[in-house]
Amino acid sequence: MPNIKSAKKRVRSNAKKANVNTLVMSSMKTAVKNCEKAIQAGNKQEAATKLNIALQRVDKACSSGLVHKNKAARLKSRLTKAANQI
Repeated sequence: MPNIKSAKKRVRSNAKKANVNTLVMSSMKTAVKNCEKAIQAGNKQEAATKLNIALQRVDKACSSGLVHKNKAARLKSRLTKAANQI
């Protein structure tokens, strides 16, 4: 446990940031999986709505630095391509 006041604050702020980062990553992964399930089911209308949500979540994770921009682009491209093939 840190003794210095600023180090104690860093521990607190890092815990808060880790919690937020976990929520953002978790929601992104869930949205991507839901989109993939809708695409597998062949439901075009549901897949389109799930795709929009997934793209937003991937962009949010990318903008906050949790996912590399190339990975975000790759995920978005694969989801969009799969949704368009329905």
